[in-house]
Amino acid sequence: MKSPPFIHGKAIVESGAQIGAGTQVWAFVHVLPGARIGENCNINDHVFIENEVQIGDRVTIKSGVQIWDGITIEDDVFVGPNATFTNDHFPRSKQYLDQYIPTVIGKGASIGANATLLPGIQVGRQAMVGAGAVVTRDVPPNAVVVGNPACIVGYVSAVKKEKLSSKTRLEEIESLSVERARLVEIPRITDLRGDLIFAEYSQHLPFDPKRFFVIHNVPTESVRGEHAHKELHQLLICLQGECSVVLDDGYNRDEIILNQSHVGLHLPPMIWATQYKYSKDAVLLVVASDVYDADDYIRDYDQFLQLVGRGS
Repeated sequence: MKSPPFIHGKAIVESGAQIGAGTQVWAFVHVLPGARIGENCNINDHVFIENEVQIGDRVTIKSGVQIWDGITIEDDVFVGPNATFTNDHFPRSKQYLDQYIPTVIGKGASIGANATLLPGIQVGRQAMVGAGAVVTRDVPPNAVVVGNPACIVGYVSAVKKEKLSSKTRLEEIESLSVERARLVEIPRITDLRGDLIFAEYSQHLPFDPKRFFVIHNVPTESVRGEHAHKELHQLLICLQGECSVVLDDGYNRDEIILNQSHVGLHLPPMIWATQYKYSKDAVLLVVASDVYDADDYIRDYDQFLQLVGRGS
């Protein structure tokens, strides 16, 4: 049998607010009539929750947080003390929007103490916003962001592999957690005139390519990829400079630094891949097994998890 919510005697919960079973609302919390709060949440002292607010189950909101109209906090989110949400890009006294810009904090995400989120931000599931970060744009699922403005510095639970060297051979590299992906050694000839790499389709490449594209001149703070393919195979080779690739099969996550032109990364279908931390001189060659097909892309991470059997 579910236990009723606990409302501290010094909390104000207006008539019409919905509070789920097992939720604890502590002293000096004020919840307005239209708010909906799920089950087994913990709402700490001195929290204000406005009308058009939806809070999921098992959410923790620490002291000093104000949650304004238009904000949705999904299940299992942690909101640190004095985190600041906003819902109006140009606020003026006594001027009210007809509709407030929605902000969504995805399942399992964490918002650090004193972080500030601008209106309309989407924080992906399991993402981590560092203490004091100023979030000015969407945060991808599983990303770790810090700073002002916040930028991605890593991905949650990604197994980081050591940086490759010019002498790296594949037998020296630890196998990937994402088992269907693999590193591919590209033949290389080195002499006094420089380096030459080559590949014969049927012998050295994991598939017969039908397309290639090159990514370069990418600002170091930019993120690319953030999608999976239903059928397409890709081979990523960093011809110059370096970039980091995060692989995710829905169960495991690896982060690999591509920085050697004789080592490629084979991405089979149904692997969510993200590239970031491009050096200013990075040149990334992507070889694909088929021509461009927009319908082959999976761009929504929740949909990807559903397709690999990890949706919830």
